[in-house]
Amino acid sequence: MADVLALIDANNFYASCEQAFDPALIGRPVVVLSNNDGCVVSRSSEARQLGIGMGKPYFQIAAQLAQHGVVVRSSNYALYGDMSQRLMSSLEPFVAELEVYSIDEAFARLPRPRHGDLSAWAAELRSRIRHNLGLPIAIGLASSKVLAKLANRIAKGDRRHAGVFDLGREANPDPWLELTPVEEIWGVGRQLSRWCRLRGIANARQLRDMASGELRAKAGVVGLRLQLELQGVSCLPLEQGPSAKRETCVSRSFSRTILSEEELRQAVATYVVRAAEKLRRQQQCSGRLTIFARTSPFSAGFYSQAASTALAVASNDTAVLLQAALPLVAVIYQPHKRFAKAGVLLQELQSQEQLQHHLLAPLPEQEQQRRAALMQSIDGLNRRYGRGAVQWAACGLSPGWMMRREQLSRAATTRLSDLPTAWAR
Repeated sequence: MADVLALIDANNFYASCEQAFDPALIGRPVVVLSNNDGCVVSRSSEARQLGIGMGKPYFQIAAQLAQHGVVVRSSNYALYGDMSQRLMSSLEPFVAELEVYSIDEAFARLPRPRHGDLSAWAAELRSRIRHNLGLPIAIGLASSKVLAKLANRIAKGDRRHAGVFDLGREANPDPWLELTPVEEIWGVGRQLSRWCRLRGIANARQLRDMASGELRAKAGVVGLRLQLELQGVSCLPLEQGPSAKRETCVSRSFSRTILSEEELRQAVATYVVRAAEKLRRQQQCSGRLTIFARTSPFSAGFYSQAASTALAVASNDTAVLLQAALPLVAVIYQPHKRFAKAGVLLQELQSQEQLQHHLLAPLPEQEQQRRAALMQSIDGLNRRYGRGAVQWAACGLSPGWMMRREQLSRAATTRLSDLPTAWAR
C-alpha cells in the first residue's frame, strides 16, 4: 500500500515540559510567559479550560491567574530545546523518514500496513513518548502534508479521537474538511484567506473544489500545490536536512529601558556574540552586518535606527564581527532616548567551506585555522560549562537590562546542580 504522512505534535509543549519535571503541576493550570515575562505563550489544557487567552499580557491578567491558582512560569528555553531533541530522537525508530519541522512538530513518512490500520502503531508511539518523556502528543495521518496537518488539528481538538486521527481511513473526508475554516489551513496566509472569504470560500473543502485557474491567477503554483495537497496528492517532500539560511537575526527586548550608550554597546555586543555562535553552528560566514535599536512603539516620540557595514572577507569570528559592529553603536545612539529593544542582523551568508577571499584584505590560511580553532574551543567550553562560562568583555558582567525571568523553573536537563536529590534510608 502507499506510504502515509504523519504530523506528530507535542501538545502545549512549553507547559507540558514544565509539568514533566514538576509532578506537583500535573492536573493544575499552568501558563508559560514570553521573554521578560511579557505575554502568555503556552497554556496547559487546564489553563485553556479557564479561558486564559494566548498572547494575553501578563500584567493585565496577573490577578485573574492568582485568583484561579494558575501556576506561572518564565520561558526556560534551555529545557525546551533539550526536550525537543529528546522528542525527535525518540520518534526516529518509529518511522521511515522524519522531518523536524519546529521545536515541537515533526512530519514523518511510514508505510501503511496491508490492513490499513495504524491505530496500534500510533497508540504505541504515544504511550512510549508519554512514558519516557512525560509529554502528550497528537498524531494526524493522511496522504499529504497539508491533510496531515489538518488531521492533527482534528486529533487535538476532539477528545473522542484520543489524540490520533487518520484522515486516509475516512470514506468521506468532506465533513472534516468543511469543519476547517480556510484561515486554519496550513499554508494559507492572511491575504489569501481574505481573498477566499470575499469569493465565498470559507473552508478547506470549498478551497479544494474551487476552480484551479482562478486560484492559480491569485497564488500561482503555490496555490495550485496547496489545492493538490488538499485533494490528497502529495506535492511537498519531506526535508530531512535544514536548508542553508540567508540571514541570521538575534534581537531581544530589554527588561528595562536603556539610556546610556555604554549599555547599548553591551547589548549589541551580547547579541553579536550570540549571532556568531549561531553562524558557526550553521557552518556559515556573514559578509554584511546590520545593528538596530528602537524605543517602545507605545511611548511618545518613537525612535528607531539601524546601521550597516560590509566585511571585506565574510567571517563567523566573534572578534571580527564585534570589531565591525561596535563602531556602529555611535551611529544609532541618540541621547535621552529610552531604548527598549536592539538586535543584530547578519546577511550575505555563505558556506564557510567556500569562503570568497579579498585581494586587498589577505587572510592567511594558517591565521584562519588558528582563529577557527579558538572559536571552536570557546564554543566547546560554553557548551560544557554553560553559556557565559567564557565571556567577551564587551558584553559586560550581569548587566541589569538582561531578559527578566522571575518565574524560571530549574534547568532539570542541562545543569547538574539543578538535579533533584533523593535520599534513601
